[in-house]
Amino acid sequence: MTLKQFYRFAIECGITNDPRGKKHVIAELKQNKKEYDKLSLEEKKEYDSEKLVNPYNDSRILYEGCGTGAIKSIMIGIDMETPELLLADRLKQRGTKVDLVLAHHPEGQSYVNFYEVMGMQADILNRCGVPINVAEGLMEKRMGVVGRKVMSSNHFRPVDAAGLLDIPYMNIHTPADNCVAVYLSKLMDSDKPRLVGDVIRILKKIPEYHRASLQFNGPRVIAGNEKKRAGKIFVDMTGGTEGSEEIFEKLSVSGVGTIVGMHMSEKHLENAKKSHINVVIAGHISSDNLGLNLLLSRVMKKYGLLNIIPCSGYYFFKH
Repeated sequence: MTLKQFYRFAIECGITNDPRGKKHVIAELKQNKKEYDKLSLEEKKEYDSEKLVNPYNDSRILYEGCGTGAIKSIMIGIDMETPELLLADRLKQRGTKVDLVLAHHPEGQSYVNFYEVMGMQADILNRCGVPINVAEGLMEKRMGVVGRKVMSSNHFRPVDAAGLLDIPYMNIHTPADNCVAVYLSKLMDSDKPRLVGDVIRILKKIPEYHRASLQFNGPRVIAGNEKKRAGKIFVDMTGGTEGSEEIFEKLSVSGVGTIVGMHMSEKHLENAKKSHINVVIAGHISSDNLGLNLLLSRVMKKYGLLNIIPCSGYYFFKH
């Protein structure tokens, strides 16, 4: 498996598991191509051509290096920045083979425009019963806030380090998060938990959440309580980062009784409580682990076993 094969397969997994449906994603890629074809030659020079085949701006090969060798040994973590790249270099000096450093969270180019993937949340909310015009209006406002927030970041600092150390460097964000969203949604649909406490018990049977529980950071209820009825469950696990603070009333009206998410800010939580929606936080890092593990299990099923070097909050479990 080459670096590009790994990257393309990861993106394909994201498309296959996209909560919006594969047809919707293919239509989005075709729309990108139409918009690209209308650009001038000068505008095309600045266009991110990856958007023609990859619908997820937050997932990219960040530093390719020679890019021709087989990828067999991967150092993987949730946040892989300059310290982790230096650790990879140190391990190589001690004789450990490291063909690729793989991060979950965006860096470099993936981080610059990562907020654009938040647009997919409008379609996910629409599938939950929120009118598409309302969902798009609320998400447009939130995307502007997030986009402005990251403008001043030193986006390419770890990418520069990877280049100096000559270590292939990649990140996979939304494709992994899509795997979590679909996996947990299907699980909740099949198990049909009656109470909020049943949701917690289902989550704790999953290795990643079980491990987090042993580390005192397992799934917990932050709005409502375990004895309340769960009602309709909305698994909120993908789409870049938190959506609009104003969406909870709309979700409540559309019939959602419980949200299962990675994390939630205080303002979002306050609004969820006002709308009488139960909130179960499955866990941020543990959910990121689950997404990567679901994706990597598919990679190894296709390309064979990999030597995985876990660090930075990542633990491998085969699915």
